[in-house]
Amino acid sequence: MPDSTPSSAPAVPLLDLKAQYDRIRDEVEPAIRDVIESQMFILGRTVSDFESDIARYCDTDEAVGCASGSDAIMLALMGLGIGPGDEVICPSYTFFATGGYITRAGATPVFADIDPATYNLDPASVREVAGRCRNLKAIMPVHLYGRAADMDAMLAVGGELDVPIVEDAAQAIGSRDATGAPAGSRGAAGCFSFFPTKNLGGFGDGGMVTTNDHGLAERLRILRVHGGERRYYHQVIGVNSRLDALQAAVLRIKLKHLDRWTDERRDNARHYDQRFHRAGAVTSADDWVHADLPLATPAAPDAPARHIYNQYVIRVPAALRDGLRDHLRERNIGTEIYYPVPLHRQECFAYLGYEQGDLPATEAASRETVALPIYAELTREQLDHVAASIIAYVTEHSGATTGGHAGRTV
Repeated sequence: MPDSTPSSAPAVPLLDLKAQYDRIRDEVEPAIRDVIESQMFILGRTVSDFESDIARYCDTDEAVGCASGSDAIMLALMGLGIGPGDEVICPSYTFFATGGYITRAGATPVFADIDPATYNLDPASVREVAGRCRNLKAIMPVHLYGRAADMDAMLAVGGELDVPIVEDAAQAIGSRDATGAPAGSRGAAGCFSFFPTKNLGGFGDGGMVTTNDHGLAERLRILRVHGGERRYYHQVIGVNSRLDALQAAVLRIKLKHLDRWTDERRDNARHYDQRFHRAGAVTSADDWVHADLPLATPAAPDAPARHIYNQYVIRVPAALRDGLRDHLRERNIGTEIYYPVPLHRQECFAYLGYEQGDLPATEAASRETVALPIYAELTREQLDHVAASIIAYVTEHSGATTGGHAGRTV
């Protein structure tokens, strides 16, 4: 298919939540009205029912709602007794909340490098940085972009070091690891976000902590309401982090559709893969730098693992990426960079003393990755427009990148 011209091309936003809402409007609006009529807006039966729904979906014994995915991280750490003077290993290539809310809990984030094939924590790097820790209390892998981290390896390292695994599953509800286990089901706690742009997104902020530890779940329920089981009686100092009933009502409806939406996202990802691979691209697990088309698609895991494509992230030479985004913008195609500045290079974490080059795979990914539209409602015309536009640009400009980018060679 030839590259579409701006005048003939369909617009392709990075995400179109209105298109999703149009599919479920008749179910969602009565659920919202029911909550309004009840005037029970904070916690209550609607929230507890949704917590039960999530526990079943994630195959865990417990699920505890809270105000956001960021708070889910903080509450999980607080519930595990992690605080000032403690260290938590996590990736630097992640959304800010991972490191930021480790810090908010009073602990210190210790950044490890990623596996460039999956963008998830590299177990070898985790072991390496653990050797430099003085008071390590947890490891927090992130199931980035909707692909589950290597939980077998994470649990093995955690067992060797005698520390719990806290799963940052904010982008991964419905994903499964190499054993077929759902994200958030194998660690001491799983932390989920229901921010509107997530695969399961509310009409505002919301979060959840899953766990198989009943004692931890009870501590979380106390911590989320200022540290008290009864109003005005406080055993510990907690926070105000409650999932409201309006969000729970919306999310209960959306959860019924989640697997269908996931299947549609996966179909869209396969379509992209086919278009790019026919043009000479390979996956992020291959030597993409020297491919016929220097572009890497996400490496899909083998079943029973399942990638849910919260984002569909390709990789191109750093010298091409910004120009590619400009080219796509001119063709009414939305893109995003997750994440242009890794956490260990953020100004607010300068006190930790990291230098450029400390996490080379992380730093390369921050220069070379770009996320494409992948939402369930995309049409084939839109997908083809995106793929054709990218292939045309990379083909035309790839000769100028010799020696100008760093990728994975295997």
